[in-house]
Amino acid sequence: MATTENSLRLHLGIAEQGKLLALKGRHQDALQHYREALRLAVSSGAPEVFFRHYTQCVMESLELSGELDSVLRYCDEAEQHYQRLASPLPLVSRDRAENLQRRGCVLLRQGRLDAAMASLEQALQLAAQQPLPLARELTGWSKRGLTVGVRQLGDAQHRHQYFIVRKALVDPARAIPLPPERLQRARAAIPF
Repeated sequence: MATTENSLRLHLGIAEQGKLLALKGRHQDALQHYREALRLAVSSGAPEVFFRHYTQCVMESLELSGELDSVLRYCDEAEQHYQRLASPLPLVSRDRAENLQRRGCVLLRQGRLDAAMASLEQALQLAAQQPLPLARELTGWSKRGLTVGVRQLGDAQHRHQYFIVRKALVDPARAIPLPPERLQRARAAIPF
């Protein structure tokens, strides 16, 4: 089924409501909206860019709500996908580098410094033409023997705009809240 203007408006609006909820720290409610937006985007045949964006929103809310193992599972599955794809396209390399950067940040949150630094170093190698300032800063701290605690990591993530859900980028006028009967379906639709 081709994407229609109404289905596009609907999944964009539902995702926008999820972003508003995420900005308020209501990540479980945000996740329900993102999952429903993902379901609608996929079922309407929307371009892959929507799937990628909504998935990034899901990963952010999972990370910020402390569901780190879920984020790592996604990152590891994405890395396996990128390795099978073996694409020379710069966009694919950038996506893979950002995925490895997210993986490194989550590993840091878990206190797994060596694995985190390996992931961040790999991200930097892949993104050579388009540097990742957060990964560069975090690896630089580690190389100088500095501790990267959760607070320092969070400050650096915000400073380098690691999170894509930011107040300045959200349009409340576009937001469409899910009706209560749709929330149950959204919970079960996509297993992130």
